[in-house]
Amino acid sequence: MSPPVHSSDMLVSSETNTDIINNNNNNNDDDGLCDKPALSTEELALLAKLEEANRLIESDSKSLNSISNNSTHSRKSSDASQISLVSGTGSSQDGEEDVWGLWGQVVNDWENYSKKKNAYLKELVRKGIPHHFRGIVWQLLCGANDSPIRKQYPEYIKATSACEKVIRRDIARTYPEHDFFKEKDGLGQESLFNVMKAYSLHDREVGYCQGSGFIVGLLLMQMPEEEAFAVFVKIMQDYKMRDMFKPTMAELGLCMYQLENLVQDHIPELFVHFQSQSFHTSMYASSWFLTLFTTALSLPTACRIIDVFLSEGVEIIFKVALALLQLGKDDLLCLDMEGMLRFFQKELPSRANADADSLMIQALNIKYNAKRMKKLEKEYTAIKSKEQEEMIELKKLRTENRLLRQKVELLEAESSELAGLLVRGQVSRAEEEETTFIVQRELTALRHTHLETSHALENALEEIKQMSILITENHNSCQSSLDELSIKQEQLTLKEEMISDLQEELVKVRLRDAENEAMIRDLKDKIGELEHDKKTLRESVVDNSVAHLQEELIAVKLREAEANLSLKDLRQRVNEINCQWQRHLQDKKRIDPPPAPDSTPKKIGNLLNWNNAETQRLEEELTTTKLREMETLAELKELRLKVMELETQVQVSGNQLRRQDE
Repeated sequence: MSPPVHSSDMLVSSETNTDIINNNNNNNDDDGLCDKPALSTEELALLAKLEEANRLIESDSKSLNSISNNSTHSRKSSDASQISLVSGTGSSQDGEEDVWGLWGQVVNDWENYSKKKNAYLKELVRKGIPHHFRGIVWQLLCGANDSPIRKQYPEYIKATSACEKVIRRDIARTYPEHDFFKEKDGLGQESLFNVMKAYSLHDREVGYCQGSGFIVGLLLMQMPEEEAFAVFVKIMQDYKMRDMFKPTMAELGLCMYQLENLVQDHIPELFVHFQSQSFHTSMYASSWFLTLFTTALSLPTACRIIDVFLSEGVEIIFKVALALLQLGKDDLLCLDMEGMLRFFQKELPSRANADADSLMIQALNIKYNAKRMKKLEKEYTAIKSKEQEEMIELKKLRTENRLLRQKVELLEAESSELAGLLVRGQVSRAEEEETTFIVQRELTALRHTHLETSHALENALEEIKQMSILITENHNSCQSSLDELSIKQEQLTLKEEMISDLQEELVKVRLRDAENEAMIRDLKDKIGELEHDKKTLRESVVDNSVAHLQEELIAVKLREAEANLSLKDLRQRVNEINCQWQRHLQDKKRIDPPPAPDSTPKKIGNLLNWNNAETQRLEEELTTTKLREMETLAELKELRLKVMELETQVQVSGNQLRRQDE
């Protein structure tokens, strides 16, 4: 796509280039040119093609954006341009056509102009390149028109860069008020992103720096992406801009040093004022070199500077910088540091933009001594080398100083430790002397008490002998007690086993007792039923068979007599056993309890006696339970006898009823 059009640039460039043509016609001896001949048919055809291209450019949306944005920028015309304007509209149009025709010839015959008519071409560039030719002329000036780097651009676009996030973040801050870059993710921002990403992949050492985006943005206003990328690569490689954007920024430091010395040479009073205010060159000039004035001045003015920059190199940046300082010298001498910063940000750019032609003329008239700049470069290199050596020496000294400090700290620690040891030794010596004195005094007292203790010891020995005799006797008694205790322990074990057996038997007896009680309840219930049956039978009719009934009655009486006799014997026996048992229990109660034991063997003996008593108690309880069991059995036999009697009566009654039925 063709580059956008700036109407103000067209006016200024055409007027300025008209002046170039006029001067060229009058001073053709310098360049060996004759008076300008009439335009040939080929040249007229070329002009027609250029006009058609310009119409297409003006209809392009990108060009319209640039036109609307840059229409606010205005510059005063040079003296020659003002003369041509006064002469009338017709002469202005003729001059513009002449400039276009001239630049058409230059572009068509660029190789000849760049080699044989280089001075003339340089003068044309200084007067300003027409906006419609700027995109192609910039490529021709830097040699990017046939650069093979264009072929790599599509590959870079497809690849991924590590700087993409940073580039995306900074795009919105690049020409934020310009219509072409204002829209988020618009054509301008995407083009800028693509070119910056491609360069970050092309030159991985430099990668991406924020200031370079303004240069690329200005290039994109003049030409498509691939051409802008090729021109930017040339600017970075061939115009020392790459060294400015390296991480060390060594070239920028050199430029600051050279500019500072140029200010000292050309504007000494301003240099003194800067020194007095501690206003360093980098505080106002860094962006000038990093962005080629694209952030400090208006776009048309920046384009004029880049015209000359691509033609003559970085010296135009120094010249424009000096021209700007001369332009604002009087105001700067009256300001402090903060005032100067504000002046460089606002007022100075507005003055320069108001009269860009005067600024360029003033800058181009400043003498630039290449030898002086080379000398300053050598001085700066020497200073940096010396600083590097001093830094190395300083690092060595710091290392040695750190080691010495460590040694001093170690020695101080050892000294303090030795001092502490000395103090502790003196204190311990004083304590030992005091302890020795106390020990001697105690020793004297011990000597006095030794005699007393010796007598007491003799008495104690006699008492010990007596006690040993008593201990021997006590030991013998204890031994006998232990033997008895072991015997009683065995008895206790046997009795414990007996107790457990008795407890088990007691449980069984209680179970049988419970069963007997249940059986008695059942028998009582059965007796009640039989009595009820007997009562029923008595109410029935009496049978007349008396003889048979008498026989049955005799048999029943005999069985009853036998049962009563055995029951009486059982009751008599139970009563005798119960009486004997009651007398035994009364005799046990009359026995007094034993006294409380004093010694351990007696306690153990009493414990054994208690176990015997417990065993005896369990035996008594078992015997009592057995007696109750016998009483229960006797009662059971009585109940069975009664049941037998009732059954007999029931049988008799049944027989009677049967006989009655018969």
